[in-house]
Amino acid sequence: MQNQKTKLQTPQTAQRGWVLIDVDGQVVGRAATRIAEILRGKHRPTFTPHVDAGDFVVVTNAAKLRFTGNKAKQKTYYRHTGYFGGLKETTADKQLDAHPDRVLRDAVWGMLPKNRLSRQLIKKLKIYTGTEHPHASQSPVEIKLEN
Repeated sequence: MQNQKTKLQTPQTAQRGWVLIDVDGQVVGRAATRIAEILRGKHRPTFTPHVDAGDFVVVTNAAKLRFTGNKAKQKTYYRHTGYFGGLKETTADKQLDAHPDRVLRDAVWGMLPKNRLSRQLIKKLKIYTGTEHPHASQSPVEIKLEN
């Protein structure tokens, strides 16, 4: 009987690319699911759970994201100032108007594993509210999301 070796991907053998995603008119959760999958590298056949082998993701038009149902009025975002009694809360529609990048970043962050690897992965996410981004020199591959 012949032994077959399983090839595991290492950080040295990981080949990272750049991906451009336009989220104009997309639902927040569905876009975040696809982005988290690409950040982790689950779209590749060489996926290894404990290795950061995903792609860099550039997201444009984050200001044009949308929520389904009544989530825009009912969903609440919390943050703390660091002072006593400094817990602040805002609704999803106000957060989307003021800081649309935070809405998407929080959604993607919740879909990543809860360990040190997720802190590395979230650094590869670049979110821009408009169509312009400074990563054209990396020649990102554009991916279309389904509606």
